[in-house]
Amino acid sequence: MSIQALRERQSALKKEANHLLAEKGAQVWSTEDQAKFDGLADSIDRVAGQISASQRMLDDDAEKSFNDLENFRKRKDDPKASRLEGLDIFLRKGMGHALNDAERAKIKNVMSTTTNSEGGFSVMPLVATEMIDLLKSYGFMRAVSSQMTTSGGADMSYPTSDGTSETGEWIAQNATATAADPVYGTRALNTFKASSKIVVVPIELLQDSQIDIAAMVLRRLADRIGRISNTGYTVGSGTGQPNGLITAAATGKTGVTGQTLTVIYEDLVDLVDSLDVAYLTTPQSTPQLPGVAPGWMFNQTTRRVVRKIKDSTGRPIWTPSYEDGMSASTPDTLLGYPVYINNDMAVPAANAKSIAYGNFQRYMIRDAMDVSMFRFDDSAYMTKGQIAFLGWTRTGGNLLDLNSVRCYAHSAT
Repeated sequence: MSIQALRERQSALKKEANHLLAEKGAQVWSTEDQAKFDGLADSIDRVAGQISASQRMLDDDAEKSFNDLENFRKRKDDPKASRLEGLDIFLRKGMGHALNDAERAKIKNVMSTTTNSEGGFSVMPLVATEMIDLLKSYGFMRAVSSQMTTSGGADMSYPTSDGTSETGEWIAQNATATAADPVYGTRALNTFKASSKIVVVPIELLQDSQIDIAAMVLRRLADRIGRISNTGYTVGSGTGQPNGLITAAATGKTGVTGQTLTVIYEDLVDLVDSLDVAYLTTPQSTPQLPGVAPGWMFNQTTRRVVRKIKDSTGRPIWTPSYEDGMSASTPDTLLGYPVYINNDMAVPAANAKSIAYGNFQRYMIRDAMDVSMFRFDDSAYMTKGQIAFLGWTRTGGNLLDLNSVRCYAHSAT
């Protein structure tokens, strides 16, 4: 759970505790009232501890990014360390005459053997895997979608077939069975180039052996590519970028006039019922991706709206997750289904599709295992005492089963 989510959870618990205090006023509290308040207070303390621990971990990670090089150099028998050492030499020195034979050999083991006039090298699969792993650290779409990796980025069509409307038959003895051939289709699963934009690094950092320059540059490239990729997987147009989940999914419920910024309990119930029940089972786990339960997807702004919704009896339909510990993985639930936060989803607005519901594992992300990295040390940068880096990768995505996800759209007025 993110530190922001923890802070929001702590705030919600405090509000609930304050509400109980105000509601009871000067009345004598029952044993049940006291137990409820004590439970809220204990939960607030535990969340506060999680926030402190999360902040320490963030601080430690930031420190490690700049002071990790010596440790990784000591692990020369670690294949990952060996790969990163070659990458570190390339980032600091490029492919100039200052390299000795041993350094050139290490770079050759990491990079491809070809380059162009701009000095770009394709990262070989072992290092490309590091980049892909960094990209996967971005939750959102990669946390709930299916993923595949191909050796190249050529256009491809993924076969699809929807059997939810198919059924068998009762037949008399010796009668002939009726033919009912499945209907097959295809969905485009092409890749598109995503760029990190140029990352400028002062020469002083490259010359400082205490700085883990490989970790720093890879993380910054992955941060940028990860953000733009997630936007594409979520709302991409399909032209020059992935076909986003929300772009592909149909609308299951539209709010009535006046609901440009709100959603009501009945709308959420209707959205659930707009999906065939066959899609509401958790897909089987695979080595690449654990089975992700069908559920909701929206951003933090929408969460603030939905959290306050009550059913017809006045009970909240939002159930917070109270799993303790830094490894907590159980999400909050809405109407009994898990909630996945994706801040690239639209905020509530006229005609906006701010909520998605369904089986998000039917969205497929495709990565072409071909990560390119460029190092620029020409006069445009050297006159400023800088070296520049640029990374890109090819990736795409599409909703393979159009019946597996439905969206809630706000009214136009």
